[in-house]
Amino acid sequence: MTTIEKTTPRYQGKRHRLAKPELLAPAGNLEKLKFAVHYGADAVYIGGQKYGLRSNADNFSFEEMKEGVEFAKRYGAKVFVATNIYAHNEDVEGLEEYLRALEHAGISAIIAADPVIIETAQRVAPKLEVHLSTQQSTLNWQAVQFWKEEGLPRVVLARETSFKDIAEIKKHVDIEIEAFIHGAMCSSFSGRCVLSNHFTDRDSNRGGCCQSCRWKYDLFVDDMPMYDEEEDKFTMGSKDLCMIEYLPELIEVGVDSFKIEGRMKSIHYVATVVNVYRQAIDAYFEDPEHFELKQEWIEEINKAANRPLNTGFFLDEPGAEDHIYEPEEKAAPYDFAGIVVDYDPKTSFATIQQRNHFKVGQEVEFVGPEGTFFKQTVTEMTDIEGAGLEAARHPLQQIRIRTLKPVKPMDMMRKKLGRK
Repeated sequence: MTTIEKTTPRYQGKRHRLAKPELLAPAGNLEKLKFAVHYGADAVYIGGQKYGLRSNADNFSFEEMKEGVEFAKRYGAKVFVATNIYAHNEDVEGLEEYLRALEHAGISAIIAADPVIIETAQRVAPKLEVHLSTQQSTLNWQAVQFWKEEGLPRVVLARETSFKDIAEIKKHVDIEIEAFIHGAMCSSFSGRCVLSNHFTDRDSNRGGCCQSCRWKYDLFVDDMPMYDEEEDKFTMGSKDLCMIEYLPELIEVGVDSFKIEGRMKSIHYVATVVNVYRQAIDAYFEDPEHFELKQEWIEEINKAANRPLNTGFFLDEPGAEDHIYEPEEKAAPYDFAGIVVDYDPKTSFATIQQRNHFKVGQEVEFVGPEGTFFKQTVTEMTDIEGAGLEAARHPLQQIRIRTLKPVKPMDMMRKKLGRK
C-alpha cells in the first residue's frame, strides 16, 4: 500500500519563527532542471561528467550547466553540483580544473564528502560554497561543529538522523542544515554499500551503484529454492521516504533545506513532488497556526510514488515493515502522458508533446504549478497539421487535443492506468 503508515506521536519541539526553508530538487538532465525550477524548486542539484555518485544519469556538460544556471536565475533559483564520490588516487587528477570550470559556469555550490575535494574547492574555487554530503554520515552536533570550523556553511545530514538529533544539532551549532525529506532510501548505512562492488564490480561510492537491493533474489534452504518458478522473488529494498505529513515539524525543528531525492527519476516525478512540497511550504508560512495537511497533496504524492512510503528515521528506528520483500502495487497508478507546448484560447486546443501512448476516449488529467488541475476525457485529437488521430503512438510526437479548461506551457498531462 503506497501510503504513509506510521502513527508515532510527532516531535514536540518548541515553536519558533524561522526563515522559509529552501526546497531543493534533483535534476538528472537539463529538461528536468527546467521542470523542477518551473514547478517551484528554490535550488536544484545536478551531476557533472565527473566526481558524482550517479554516473548513469544524463549528467551535465559545462555548456548545459551554464544554460541551467541562466534558466534558474530567471526564477531566482540556484544550481548545485554533486561532487560526492570518495576519490581514489586516479580520481584526483584534473580536480582543480574541474572545480574552476564549475565556478566559471556559475554554479552556486558543490556537495562533497571527500576531504581532498572539499579542501581543493576552498583553495582553487573560493566562489563555490561547499556543502557536506550525506555520504559523510553526519549524525551529531560535534561532527557538525567540526565541519563548520572547516569553513563549510551547510551540512547535509545522514538519512539516519532523527528529529531529536536535529534539534540537538541546531541547539549547539549555528549552521545551515539540509535533510532529505522525500525519495529513495538506501538499505545500507547512509549509502555505504558494497553489494554493487561484489556483484558487478561497480563501486557504489564512485558513482556506479547497480541497485543490488532492488534485485529479485531466491532464498535457499539446503540448496533447495524456497520459491516456485511462478512466484515473485524476494527483494530487500527500503520503502521510500515521504515527510509531507510532518512538514511543520521539519520547519520548526530548524531544517534549512528540504532535499528531494531522485536524479534518476522522471520529469513527472520531479515536477509532481516539487509542486506538492512548494504548495505545502507556502501554505504553512501563510498561516502557521491554522496549517492543515490537504488530502489532495497526499494523493498527488502517491501518483508519482514508485514504492510504498514511510517516514525513515525521523520518528523512530525503521523495522522489518519498512522494507519491501515482495512486489507491491502503486496505490494510484498514473502514467506520464505528455507536456503542454502551447494553447490556443480561441479554439480551446492544446498542443501536447507525447511522452506515453494515449488515445481518444481515455481519461486524462492536467496539472501545473500555477493552479492547473482538472480531469477530462480526450474527445478530439489531431496531428500538428490537423489530420484526425485516434491515438498518440509516437514518442515526442506533437498532437493537438481540445481541453475543457485553459492550460499553460509546461503543464503536464497524465493518464490513469487501466482506464479508457
